[in-house]
Amino acid sequence: MPTDQTRRTARLDAGKGELRKGPSHTPALTLTAALLGFALITLDASVVNVALPAIGSALGGGLSGLQWTVDAYTLAFAALMLSTGAFADRAGASRAYGLGIAVFTLASAACGLAPTLPVLIGARVVQGAAAAVVLPASLSLVRHAYADPAQRAKAVALWGAGGSVALALGPVAGGALTAAWDWRGIFFINLPLGAVALLLLVRAPRSERRPAPLDLPGQLIAVVTLTALTFAVIEGGTTGLAAFAVALAGAVLFVRVERRQAHPVVPLGLFRDRAVRVSVAAGAACSVAFYGVVFVFSLFFQQVQGRSALYTGLLFLPMSGLIGVTNVVSGKLTARHGPRLPMLIGQALAAAGLLGLLSVGSGTPAVVVAVLLVPMALGCALTVPPLTVVMMESVPAERAGLAAGVLNAARQVAGGLGIAVFGALVGGGFAAGMRASLTLAAALFAATLVLSFRRAGRPASRA
Repeated sequence: MPTDQTRRTARLDAGKGELRKGPSHTPALTLTAALLGFALITLDASVVNVALPAIGSALGGGLSGLQWTVDAYTLAFAALMLSTGAFADRAGASRAYGLGIAVFTLASAACGLAPTLPVLIGARVVQGAAAAVVLPASLSLVRHAYADPAQRAKAVALWGAGGSVALALGPVAGGALTAAWDWRGIFFINLPLGAVALLLLVRAPRSERRPAPLDLPGQLIAVVTLTALTFAVIEGGTTGLAAFAVALAGAVLFVRVERRQAHPVVPLGLFRDRAVRVSVAAGAACSVAFYGVVFVFSLFFQQVQGRSALYTGLLFLPMSGLIGVTNVVSGKLTARHGPRLPMLIGQALAAAGLLGLLSVGSGTPAVVVAVLLVPMALGCALTVPPLTVVMMESVPAERAGLAAGVLNAARQVAGGLGIAVFGALVGGGFAAGMRASLTLAAALFAATLVLSFRRAGRPASRA
């Protein structure tokens, strides 16, 4: 039997008491558990797109229903991410992670069993809420599992790469599962993966709880505001105008409430720094382009060109397969030349790629379209790592976690709104709507490119 002194000693590590180590604990085990969960929740942000036509055929709901199938997850994920970092601290990272994975797995089962589209959308909301808990908890587990700073940096890099690869491979996995099984397979596959993540967590150390303030009023107003704004874009008409009015009033109220909070979910003072504004804007442009383009071209390949789900997924493979490699190249460019250069190159490449897609029509060979999708994806992959560095270098070290949460939430919100806007545009006529969507995304990149070029700060600052 271990003595009290043994127990006390086992609770201490380089994380300053954050983890209670067991005899079977290895940092690699914790990293594996965290990486699997992060990859799982990231995969579900993009795996559904290719299956949308099959979902629409089975459950109905029209284009707006398909948009909500994607955005229900994305918006719940984004809005609640503002507070789930504090929740993970209060509950303990390992407890929060276990709860998030368990709820996510059960919600995935509910998605796979959904008899109607409203049930599916409701289950997707629960999935997104659980994913918002998993993300900060998984990163916290990784950060505190490694004592050596160099090893910790490598582990965090692996964690991030796992999420990037999962996001990129989502369309391919969605096409393969839909073709080999059914659209329900994209959700049922989460059950064994979630079970493995929980089994790995059992062998990982337990995390200590820490006091962390929660801004419940700000969080609630953010959820209502973002939901109303998305509803206004997707639904349109008289109800859409009413929803937009609610969103506008919510935004004004949110700013007033956050200014008075001692610990706001979004510290408005962060945005006084031009570099922060540029990072958030560039990250939002990347999310609008990537999520929106994958959504539109998933429908284009299947509904306009009549391709199968599997073939559609494979058509996304050239763009998705190069994203992970490009992330690494971007990191090296950032380390050597500073973040400004790769940000400029990436945004210019993404804008050029979007303009190149304007030549696509219903008769364009699918393989040619697949090749034309690559520059946009590579531009986004080049842009995201340096903009993250800019964001982190622009805030004090003690606010890095909060800044990362704001950046990731902004990117998720932008992705959800991008799908809503692109879906509304193609709903009025696919060809014209697709061209309008691509032009809008290219214009966003042109604007953020100018902002990045004029960004205050040292252009050659080292990452």
